[in-house]
Amino acid sequence: MTVRQRGGGHKRLYRIIDFKRNRLDDPASVLTIEYDPNRSARIALIQYGDGTKSYIIAPSGLQVGQTIISSNSAAPEVGNSLPLGALPIGTIVHNIELTPGKGGQLARSAGTYAQLVAREGKYGVLKLPSGELRMVLSSARATVGTVSNNSHMNVTIGKAGRSRWLGRRPRVRGVAMNPIDHPMGGGEGRASGGQPRSRTGLLAKGKKTRNRKKQSERLIISRRKK
Repeated sequence: MTVRQRGGGHKRLYRIIDFKRNRLDDPASVLTIEYDPNRSARIALIQYGDGTKSYIIAPSGLQVGQTIISSNSAAPEVGNSLPLGALPIGTIVHNIELTPGKGGQLARSAGTYAQLVAREGKYGVLKLPSGELRMVLSSARATVGTVSNNSHMNVTIGKAGRSRWLGRRPRVRGVAMNPIDHPMGGGEGRASGGQPRSRTGLLAKGKKTRNRKKQSERLIISRRKK
């Protein structure tokens, strides 16, 4: 076993998603909005003029038959992909690149979005879903709109079997184990187990784990809300 509490589950087919949106000035029409077992958001199948098809993360409000485009000068409408420098202040965006050309990395989960709140030199300032204010290069691309399926957080699993379909196995609490198995194990009766920590001894409540020497540290204006 290499990963605990994972295994089984229904077989999945992986859909290759176009996070880069690098076919510039080439309009595409939306063929379908589909379910994807590999992510919480819905995905959209789009077709370009030459017949090429690809999947993108579907923004909320995207309709079948709608035309979208990736361009440096397109209108800031839902589904269009533009550089942050070409978007008006206050625009709601998702699938945001951190490194221009690498593809979207921020705000890809169901119902998430970031807001362009300011510009500082060659950077745009984004307010991220966590509440963090962060500078991202103005040449980095982002897609206009909010990620679809914002009711994903309200889903009730309902029974243990449905978790198993998703590949999630039962999770045993540390305090229910023996001392040999977990730092919080052992004790007579329902002993609480002392300081909450992981199986490997890492403190679980509030210990800072981010590397302060990380290259992108200087781009963070204010941290996420506690």
